[in-house]
Amino acid sequence: MEHRKLGKSEIELPVVTFGAWAIGGLFWGGNDDATAVTAIHAALDQGMDAIDTAPIYGCGHSENLVGKALIGKREKVLLLTKCGLRWDDTSGEFFLQLTETPDGRPVTVYKNVTAASIVWECEQSLRRLQTDRIDLYQMHWPSSSAPADETMEALERLKKQGKIREFGVSNYSASQMGEALMHGRIVSNQVKYSLLERGIEQETLPFCRQRNLGVICFSPMALGLLTGKVGMDRAFPPSDIRSSHKLYTPEIRARVLQALESLRPMAEAHQATLGHLAVAWVLAQPGVTTALVGARTPQQVEENAAAARLKLSPDEVSLIGKAFEGI
Repeated sequence: MEHRKLGKSEIELPVVTFGAWAIGGLFWGGNDDATAVTAIHAALDQGMDAIDTAPIYGCGHSENLVGKALIGKREKVLLLTKCGLRWDDTSGEFFLQLTETPDGRPVTVYKNVTAASIVWECEQSLRRLQTDRIDLYQMHWPSSSAPADETMEALERLKKQGKIREFGVSNYSASQMGEALMHGRIVSNQVKYSLLERGIEQETLPFCRQRNLGVICFSPMALGLLTGKVGMDRAFPPSDIRSSHKLYTPEIRARVLQALESLRPMAEAHQATLGHLAVAWVLAQPGVTTALVGARTPQQVEENAAAARLKLSPDEVSLIGKAFEGI
């Protein structure tokens, strides 16, 4: 699989990275753990040798699964995880209330980017992941719970200690990245980006291009909507984030399905799926390093890997983008 350098770091990520949000179960209506482990192994077999996870994905469950799957395989993979969202402590800045968790317990999540919290979270992630280092450690969300200099100094300290190789941010705006760069050497920003959610094109993506920061895109298939497999009658349980997501309203679904249908001839010409087109479009955007694509089964992993092999012409990239303008 093609790899791209992550900003100014020495890390090279596959163009499609295994996204481990869904296997945590939280927001996705549960998960089969044994199948998730086989999916991770399948990803490695496909050359998808990077995994992105976070403590909040299943309240530690995703990291535990990744650690279990990588026993004896750690040196073959790059581990990306995050910090800054705490469900086990009430300090910091209120973020959100989770009522539909895998085990049925309500959970309150707080943003906490203080130095003490970052150091503690790093130790917990290392333990769950069963490793002595994290390749890319990312601030999950910007927060006012600590000043940028305190947050960045804590990350620099962890790097000097060898517990993390590099650090980046996630969900940061251009101005927030600028402030972070005044106090630390961030190498990347993880942001939401798809044909349906293109807000980063205004300021965030240009900023990353100008400063040579890696861009890690999550949700390139818009929670699965851009696969074309979600029909108008598909229903989701309350524990699934899609049950109440703005993109899954009947009006948006109908318009997305219509746009996707217009692209079906292109997909067929490439012997690809509609989901492949959505991921390939993101990867064709200048400045993008990798797309995070979730998978819960080996079959889904194989489909995701095929998206990495799809090369679109400039005209095709333009045509795909225009099909979704205004949605």
